[in-house]
Amino acid sequence: MRDKGNWKELTGALKENWGEFTHDDLLAIEGKSQRFEGKLQERYGDRKEEVKEWVNEWMEKHPYDDARDQKH
Repeated sequence: MRDKGNWKELTGALKENWGEFTHDDLLAIEGKSQRFEGKLQERYGDRKEEVKEWVNEWMEKHPYDDARDQKH
């Protein structure tokens, strides 16, 4: 996970596409890579790489625009 700027958007997509993640899991992860890896292993085990690939593809399709946060 490159950044947590679009984490809220990603959590919705994760819950929709990979239903094993709970709301509490996603709150605990907060966009942090190490926490994500741990929950990913816990929830998906041998499918972990498949989910990581999906997240990477999602992140490429939904780049975070840092400038939108700096407008305030």
